Amino acid sequence: MRTRRRAGSRKGSELLEFTFCFLPLTAMIILLLDASWAIYVSSTLSYAVHEGVRQGITIDSTAANGSTLETLVQNIVQRNAQGLLSGSSGLSMVHVDFYRVSSTNSSALVAVTQAGGGLMAGDIIQVSVQNYSLRALVPRIYSWKSALDTSPTVISAVAADRIEPFSSLPSI
Repeated sequence: MRTRRRAGSRKGSELLEFTFCFLPLTAMIILLLDASWAIYVSSTLSYAVHEGVRQGITIDSTAANGSTLETLVQNIVQRNAQGLLSGSSGLSMVHVDFYRVSSTNSSALVAVTQAGGGLMAGDIIQVSVQNYSLRALVPRIYSWKSALDTSPTVISAVAADRIEPFSSLPSI
């Protein structure tokens, strides 16, 4: 014969069990959102610099329409960053550099400038977004004895390729 338990002996256990489940679950969801946001930002910036390089290697002086190649590529990267690099502060994080294989040492690269003769077919264009600061959604806790970590995560993205041969290349 089964005996019935009194309802009063389990009073409040549901609330306690809910708390034990809810707090770790909430922490895991916030961690998942934070990591997902960081991966999204990293892949978006990577896509933007790859798109800048892809279009930068194929722009000739007629497509440049009087603008410098550096300005065109910076605007392409900013446009493809989905609002992450908005404004002049975002544009200042986009760097466009040009390199040429050294004539004296084939394993060394030399920076290309307009004063040094400008661009030639086969030069290398490197586009990068440097020092993009991504703040965490919530402060990170590494241990109970240390202070909360509120420092931002710094994300950078770099892409490079060789410039296509054209009859007239734009200025740097």
